[in-house]
Amino acid sequence: MIESRQVQAVVEKFRVAGTCRSTQPLGNGHINDTQLVVLEDSGAEIRCVLQRINRHIFQQPEAMMDNIRRVTTHLAARTSGEPDACRRCLTLIPARDGRCFHQDVTGDIWRMYDHIPGGCSMEVVGSTAEAFEAAKAVGRFQRLLADLPSPRLHETLPDFHHTPKRFAALEQAVAIDGAGRGCHARAEIEFAFARRSLTGALLAAGLPERIVHNDTKLNNLLFDADSGEALCVVDLDTVMPGLAPLDFGDLVRTAACPAREDERDLSQVELQIDWFEALARGYLSEAGQFLTVAEKAHLVCAGKLITLETGIRFLTDYLSGDTYFKVQREGQNLDRCRTQFKLVASIERQEPAMQRLIDITP
Repeated sequence: MIESRQVQAVVEKFRVAGTCRSTQPLGNGHINDTQLVVLEDSGAEIRCVLQRINRHIFQQPEAMMDNIRRVTTHLAARTSGEPDACRRCLTLIPARDGRCFHQDVTGDIWRMYDHIPGGCSMEVVGSTAEAFEAAKAVGRFQRLLADLPSPRLHETLPDFHHTPKRFAALEQAVAIDGAGRGCHARAEIEFAFARRSLTGALLAAGLPERIVHNDTKLNNLLFDADSGEALCVVDLDTVMPGLAPLDFGDLVRTAACPAREDERDLSQVELQIDWFEALARGYLSEAGQFLTVAEKAHLVCAGKLITLETGIRFLTDYLSGDTYFKVQREGQNLDRCRTQFKLVASIERQEPAMQRLIDITP
């Protein structure tokens, strides 16, 4: 929890006009602390988003912020002149010392963005139209970054989507059972171990390296609150080199199923094939302009793989005592794992139909 006095002191370190009138927590991210800051300047209200970066997770914050600075600058240039251009990508507010972040006396790293007016996030998709919009935004994000000039972006989270290494971490957590929880997750451990062979499927496919988001779950997109149009991709901490199909796969994981990520009623967890079809159309309407044949052929596999990987990560964290993902209740990471694994099973049952939809989508 961040005290309001602490937030106000940090706000003063950024190049913003006016007096800080209020601050309040924003969003429900698992990692960083986010605040909506409202300032007043000559009677006008100015809204900004302030974030404290989790140093335990992001151990190269300066490199991460350099990636974000380069990406947002490029996206702003590529969307300049478009209608509503100021809402099409995040805009960093520089610190008073000229850097794109502020580091306080404790070593904490803070960043500030312009607030995007009229934007809202979603936890679950409610229609095929929303699924289409979400996937189109992700495909567009990748397409616009395809010509980002050298040098290569920093790999700030090495092996972030190296699923075999995620599986190895699970094996270690099972062996150690440091929190004494293994007895409560035997079925989930068996489910994961039975799919060990899947973990290396994408790495072995020889796909090209792209600039990708790496965490395109549904609530990392902003939608226009009135029209429902997807405005932009947010939460850029994980933008770095990676595999394009995994961004699509994370949308399959979070936007092709009506259940929340920690849904306890697993009867609600089922991939909706019409929502998947909308995701495929939306994503390929943008990404189809640059994807290779092999990348397109692995989109369904990516959905299954990233869902399995995410479940493995939740299970590993549960067995380790909830040291990575924020939890609001006992057993939440195990519930999250169960939801992912139930969705993996649903994808496995519908995989042939999903692949046919990809094959016929231009």
